[in-house]
Amino acid sequence: MSKLDLYKVFCTVARNTSFSKAAQELYMTQPAVSQGIMQLERELDTRLFTRTSKGVFLTDEGRLLFDYANSAMNLIHVGEEKLLELKNLTTGELKIGVGDTISKYFLLPYLEEFHNRYPNIKFKMVNGTTLEICALIKSGSVDIGICNFPLEDPALELVPCTDIHDIFVYGEKFKSQLAGTVTLEQVVKLPLIFLESKSNSRKYVEDYMLSKGIKISPEFELGSHHLLLEFAKINLGVACVTKEFSQKYLNTGVLHQVSLTEEIPKRSIGISFLKSVSLSPASTKFVEIIKNQLLD
Repeated sequence: MSKLDLYKVFCTVARNTSFSKAAQELYMTQPAVSQGIMQLERELDTRLFTRTSKGVFLTDEGRLLFDYANSAMNLIHVGEEKLLELKNLTTGELKIGVGDTISKYFLLPYLEEFHNRYPNIKFKMVNGTTLEICALIKSGSVDIGICNFPLEDPALELVPCTDIHDIFVYGEKFKSQLAGTVTLEQVVKLPLIFLESKSNSRKYVEDYMLSKGIKISPEFELGSHHLLLEFAKINLGVACVTKEFSQKYLNTGVLHQVSLTEEIPKRSIGISFLKSVSLSPASTKFVEIIKNQLLD
């Protein structure tokens, strides 16, 4: 077998933890699969699998190799799919990595516009944090990501789209304490509600506050922006939220914005994709739609 074939066999066995199941998936005989794995192990001079009565399992070295080989196979598969999409966007799939909040408050109008123009292109939406989406882009699992900026990754092309602002909000319980203009030092003395620490939005605000010598210790760490608003609504604390995604609560007076002596600097939402790989026709059109609508 060629080296590429060997790695295809290797990844298939690793996913199935079985020579026989891998053979069925690859339309090969089980001895041919076994011989392929032994050939790869000889060439690498490394044992990749542990054979047991319950199946075959990756060794530590095998797991390390699988992470890279599987990403490479995914990228090759993506390349083949993108060739098929050249047929005037009459078929294909657009895979987007995006979080729930950005989907709801930013992405939906562009998805609607794209679908109206190209109804035969399927959408696959993969949910994740900004860092998780970056990993998905680099592994070839998604075509583009819609992420919270700032973001530093030399492998990615970054296209800022719209500015957003981080603010603190509170319910009726804290009205007397926060009615006037206050400092960040005063805010952090109250129970705080933040996104979980792996969130890029949380990291941005936390880094800014640390630059001012202020360390936070949130009372609540949550996994969604909606929960931040709901927790603040029932007076569990003061929540750090995105202003543009909180207008319903602010406009109806359910929550109130903290007036700070110094506002947190704005940041942005944007599109990210691999620099080293050309965008598919579907991805290119989708990015164009977003850019054009933002210019209108």
